[in-house]
Amino acid sequence: MSVEFQSTKSIVARLATDKPVRKTPYQVKGVIIHDFPDEPIVPLIDGTYRELFLYPRVQVKILNEQIYFVGIKEGVEPIQSIVETLKVMNFGNITFEVEDFEVEVEENRFMPSTRMIRYKFLTPWVALNETNLMKYKYMYGGERLKLLTRLLTQNIVFLAKEMGLELQSKIYSKLNLESLYPRLVDDGQMGSFQGEFRSNFVLPIFLGDGNGITNGYGVLFSHFNPADFSFDESELEKQSDDKQVLEEMPKNWEDDAVSPDDIPKSRRNTGQKKKEEPNYNTLEYHKRKR
Repeated sequence: MSVEFQSTKSIVARLATDKPVRKTPYQVKGVIIHDFPDEPIVPLIDGTYRELFLYPRVQVKILNEQIYFVGIKEGVEPIQSIVETLKVMNFGNITFEVEDFEVEVEENRFMPSTRMIRYKFLTPWVALNETNLMKYKYMYGGERLKLLTRLLTQNIVFLAKEMGLELQSKIYSKLNLESLYPRLVDDGQMGSFQGEFRSNFVLPIFLGDGNGITNGYGVLFSHFNPADFSFDESELEKQSDDKQVLEEMPKNWEDDAVSPDDIPKSRRNTGQKKKEEPNYNTLEYHKRKR
C-alpha cells in the first residue's frame, strides 16, 4: 500500500456538555466565530476558504444531542485547538458548560480497500441537487438506483482527489436504500434518502457525504472504524448483527465502478467573475440564527 494513502489525517471530537444540545451546526459555528475569533478553526467555518477547499475540512454535527467536530487533513489541528479552549458556549437564550471532551485522530482511515466496507447514513443523504432531482423524476426503478449509486461513487472519488490522493484503481459502491422515493429538503430543491451502502474505500466515521453536509446531512458511520465515543449505537448494533462489516468484492465489479478520471469537472473558481451570492457563513448571519 502506498504511503500517501496513510498520510491523510482525520479527527472526531465530541463535547460532553452539562445539558442536551438542541441547536443547529450553524448556531454552534456562530458562537465559535463570535467568541473565539482568533482560533485557527474560524477561517475553516466562516467561509474564508470556500474557494480554496471545495470539501469543508471542518464539519460540525449535532448527533444524539451532542456536539461533534469532524475534520480531515487541514482541519485536524484547528479542531484539537478549539476543543481544548471551549469551556462555555453562550447561545444567548441558553448556555452550555463543556464538562469534558473526547478526541480520536486517525491516519489510516482514508484510502482504497481490497474489500467492501459497510456504511450507514446516520442522517439523510442529500443525493439529488436541483438539476439531478428533475432528471430523477423521469426515471424508473433500476435507472434511479443506477444514478444514485453513480452519484455516491463519484462523490467518493471527488473526495479522494480533493485530499490529494492519486487513485490507481476504480471505486465501486453498492447502495441499499430504504426507499427510492426522495424526501424533499431545502424548500423542495433537493432530494434525500435513508439507508446504507458498501464501497471499496475507507472513509472516516461521521464524515459527511453529498449535498448539505454543513447542515449535518449525509453523516456516515461504519463499524470498521474505531468508535470509542458515547454515541448511541444500539440501533446500529441491532441492525448489523447478521451483516458483515467487511465483504469480498463481487465478480465483475469493475464493470459498474467509477474510474478516477470519470467525475464531473471541478466548480472551483477559475478567475472568471461570478455573480455575487450571499455568504451564509458570515458572522451577521450567525447572529440572526442565534
